[in-house]
Amino acid sequence: MAVTYDKAYKLLAQQEKISNSKAKELIDRGVVKVGDKKVLIARGEIRSDTKFTIKEINKIKVIFEDKDILVVDKPAFLTADDVAKKYEGAILLNRLDKETSGVMMFAKNEEFQKKAIKEFQANRVYKEYVAIVEGKVVDEIEIDKPILTTKDRGMAKSKIDAKRGKPAKSTVYPLLVEGNKSKIKIVIESGRTHQIRVHLNSVGLPIIGDAIYGRVSSNVNRVLLHSKVTKIFDYTFEANEPKEFRVYDFN
Repeated sequence: MAVTYDKAYKLLAQQEKISNSKAKELIDRGVVKVGDKKVLIARGEIRSDTKFTIKEINKIKVIFEDKDILVVDKPAFLTADDVAKKYEGAILLNRLDKETSGVMMFAKNEEFQKKAIKEFQANRVYKEYVAIVEGKVVDEIEIDKPILTTKDRGMAKSKIDAKRGKPAKSTVYPLLVEGNKSKIKIVIESGRTHQIRVHLNSVGLPIIGDAIYGRVSSNVNRVLLHSKVTKIFDYTFEANEPKEFRVYDFN
């Protein structure tokens, strides 16, 4: 019997009995796998007998809310704009990459937004992340390297660029070493696009699961980076680490 092929999103739509557009959206989100490999291109040709698995996206959790600020724990696989759409009238204060989870803040009025922007601009907002990286981290590391971000077809890509980059500083603290993998805390000043991912890769500590700047792993289907603690004004917000950060089988 001859092997036939079709576009991945069409086959997924047939398997799950969903629309083609919904199937394409799931693949674009990065939650569809074949075996242990993520399906990256919705329009890519794939065998018609392929069986897909879909990772369930966690729900958005509200961490805190008052008259000025709304703070949520963003799950991986949702963009900042996806989350913003769910809170009409809320004004986004910080962005996280699609596969990065954790603390995301919204202003509930323009007056608070303006005050918060001044705090970000003055580097007075404390931003603490946790990541799992390839390599052994046993000492504190300060990474002070300028970052240049460019856009190609709407996709942002960043790199270290001493001449044209904007100042960026990340401080890395060891938390745990397991084999040749480390769990680390990262505190950043400023907040350039993909700053942590680019900085860590530049010192030979690629983040596990990062297909662009880091190291892919067969049993990890997201960037293992989480925004854990943010402090602004007198507020302190914390998002618990997802279960992926408590399992250390990253071979």
